[in-house]
Amino acid sequence: MTATVTPITAHAPVVVDSLLTAGEAILYVYEDSDGSLGSDCTGCGEYAWTLDVDRSFARAHAEICLRRPRPFRLAA
Repeated sequence: MTATVTPITAHAPVVVDSLLTAGEAILYVYEDSDGSLGSDCTGCGEYAWTLDVDRSFARAHAEICLRRPRPFRLAA
């Protein structure tokens, strides 16, 4: 008896949208390999995740987030 091995590869999240927040930061929306959606805000740093394939959670955050974009930290 022989077994067939099929490799399972996880794909890195893919950016599918970016929204400008009320504070002029950027909210990146990305899709994981399992079809779930996540977002990361460059203003307040909030990370959100949902299995619902709907971007309304990201739009709602973009409308209310007033934090300005955080500056990049440079290595010492």
